[in-house]
Amino acid sequence: MTGLDTLWINTGTLCNLACKNCYIESSPTNDALVYITLAEVEAFLDEIAADNLPTREIAFTGGEPFMNKDMMPILRLCLSRGFEVLVLTNAMRPMRRFEKDLLALDGRERITFRVSLDHFTKQIHEAERGPNSWDKALDGLDWLSENKFNVAIAGRRVAGESEAQAQAGYQELFAARGWNIEVSDPAQLMVFPEMDAQADIAEITDACWSILSVDPATIMCASSRMVVKRKGEATPRVAACTLLPYDPQFDMGGTLAEASRKVALNHPHCARFCVLGGASCSA
Repeated sequence: MTGLDTLWINTGTLCNLACKNCYIESSPTNDALVYITLAEVEAFLDEIAADNLPTREIAFTGGEPFMNKDMMPILRLCLSRGFEVLVLTNAMRPMRRFEKDLLALDGRERITFRVSLDHFTKQIHEAERGPNSWDKALDGLDWLSENKFNVAIAGRRVAGESEAQAQAGYQELFAARGWNIEVSDPAQLMVFPEMDAQADIAEITDACWSILSVDPATIMCASSRMVVKRKGEATPRVAACTLLPYDPQFDMGGTLAEASRKVALNHPHCARFCVLGGASCSA
């Protein structure tokens, strides 16, 4: 742990979509991670303040965060404490219900909405997210852009498609819609590797840092943690990262202090996504 730069909070796994390859298995019926409350979020922000942690950003993922009834009060709380805020959303109906509230936020220039757009084509996006998801996502992105919110895009790598081809495809889409998103900036366009925990992948050892010329401080769990509230548990817990909310060996404790210990990179996602994939959920 180099310092807690980003605290991720999972708002709950319920979602208005049931995507084919959702790493966290979100759906309209999956409540394995239940809704976190305003009071529970506040307790972790209080710990950050009490321990003078170097936390810059509070980031929210789901499920769809805007299905949590406490989402707007939680956003107001984080902004009032001076944090940068990142919200991962599909920009569809759950978010659109709160248009007036979002426009009224004090400090909304410190919020970034990272919208899931799995490809720059409707066909591939809807193959992942289901029919009638493309136009609604674009409409939500249009609304965010027209109202001058900070917007980023999360996509996925397609087999046989180079990074340059993906950037070119997204650039054409962004230009056509008039979205001010820079494809060469990884904080504005993040194209993630596909995740399959069953597929074979190399193990990560200490030797990988020199072999791959990778600095371990750049790996996501060196500077971030995720708060989750698992169904049936009385209080939230802190997981090592956003990708591993269910695996008990990545449950780091009930407080941020307990969760500051070392993480063993012994899950397939550690190799595929972070070390070999070079990806990070944090910008």
